[in-house]
Amino acid sequence: MVERVPEGVDTSRPSIARVYDAVLGGEHNFAVDRAIADEALRIVPEIGDVGRYNRALLGRGVRYLAQAGTRQFLDLGSGLPTVRNTHEAARASAPDARVVYVDIDPAVSAYGREILAADPSTALLTADLREPDTVLDHPEVRRLIDFGEPVGLLLLGVIHHLNDEEDPAGIVKRYVDALPPGSHLFLTHFCASSPDAAQLESALLSDLGTGRFRTLEEITAYFDGLELVDPGVTYLPRWRPDKPVGLPLTVGQSLMAGGLARKN
Repeated sequence: MVERVPEGVDTSRPSIARVYDAVLGGEHNFAVDRAIADEALRIVPEIGDVGRYNRALLGRGVRYLAQAGTRQFLDLGSGLPTVRNTHEAARASAPDARVVYVDIDPAVSAYGREILAADPSTALLTADLREPDTVLDHPEVRRLIDFGEPVGLLLLGVIHHLNDEEDPAGIVKRYVDALPPGSHLFLTHFCASSPDAAQLESALLSDLGTGRFRTLEEITAYFDGLELVDPGVTYLPRWRPDKPVGLPLTVGQSLMAGGLARKN
């Protein structure tokens, strides 16, 4: 686990990115983060698998985009760019891919910039995705992202951390409106799919202050006006799997849903 505490990081307060890192079995987290991860594990014993489902989906979706010709990616609420993240997944198919990561957590910046320091085709910004104009106009975004060419916009496992009064749909729309035709929105979200999901939502809202579980219909609405790529919005393991997925799905397999859609 973390021994060196980056400047500006409060180890007494949990972080969304570090809780996710703890769920994935990473090392960049603190006791307060692991306590929430452990509670989530108690409610949904598969919670570690859910994080891995999301990371595996990232790989499949980014590979799809890279093979379709996308060469630039804006990853909002990215978390720590460690194991098989966007830049690695994209460059497996497109070595010239450019990636900008955006996260509000100063710990992500501290660790992430070390990881990406020698890579001029990536950048990591400390910024609040709830302020689209600030993000879109940032010099590093403008350096690496050409808004005259298709962009892969990633919002993976992050919009569920915005409450209804923060207008998550409006925030997503502001980013999509800034993209040129041929771009894609790639989004995943906690899904209100079972009583266990409702219990986990209650725990996250209590312990972390965020973590809204929305229905498949509500998640699908984020893609309004876009052309969904087959199979549409579905539970993570069922989105273009690399191997057959057994049915029925487990609680963990249906805990998150997402999709990818093109702007025409």
